[in-house]
Amino acid sequence: MLRALVTSLLFSALPAFAASFDCRVTGIANGDTFSCLDASGEHVRVKLAEIDTPELQQPYGSQARQAIASYIFGKTVTLTAKGRDDAGRTLARVRAGDSEINSELVRTGNAWANRGHLDDRALLNLEAVARELGRGLWSLPKADQLPPWEWREQQRRSR
Repeated sequence: MLRALVTSLLFSALPAFAASFDCRVTGIANGDTFSCLDASGEHVRVKLAEIDTPELQQPYGSQARQAIASYIFGKTVTLTAKGRDDAGRTLARVRAGDSEINSELVRTGNAWANRGHLDDRALLNLEAVARELGRGLWSLPKADQLPPWEWREQQRRSR
């Protein structure tokens, strides 16, 4: 009985996470996180799903932040929500006009495909091409191309 109730609750929440909605981007926190206002004026914090960009303290972190800002800051974007992360941010695929921003950031070398949370395997191909062509962060010396999840783990261990 309890199992059926939990399953029912989980599936009833899925449409909310699969829903698409528009919002106007009001702030950029870093290369993969931003704030926006939805149609009702509610503040929404968004983390781009399936990708990860360098942290601001990492090499290329500020460039990744500038890249996303150039695509979406001040614009109305369409979010396709995929859930929430541990920080309560909406995980989403983001579209601005004809551009799918998650893919575009990987294609231009501003982000990694997030292997731990990846549904769209095409992101791996986009990353491989960006790496091969030396785009964005892939133009840095090899030692500076540390994936952000590894960098965060190093930071945790050094505390």
